[in-house]
Amino acid sequence: MTPMRKDSFLYRVYDLYADGFRSMRLGRTLWAIILIKLFIIFVVLKLFFFPNFLKTHAAGDEAGYVATELTDRAAPD
Repeated sequence: MTPMRKDSFLYRVYDLYADGFRSMRLGRTLWAIILIKLFIIFVVLKLFFFPNFLKTHAAGDEAGYVATELTDRAAPD
């Protein structure tokens, strides 16, 4: 991989963001809050509010259950 030239657009964009994050005073605190919120959204809510639908309805044959559901719904009445 060749090194990026300092006058290229991508280098200037990277340098802008790197310098901005480096000079942030509350940067670490804000990133910690963002990561905690993402953890709550994706892990905690998934555990308590979204049950495993396939495990309760498919009885071990998840692929077969999905295939029959798709074909039954796609079939004209």
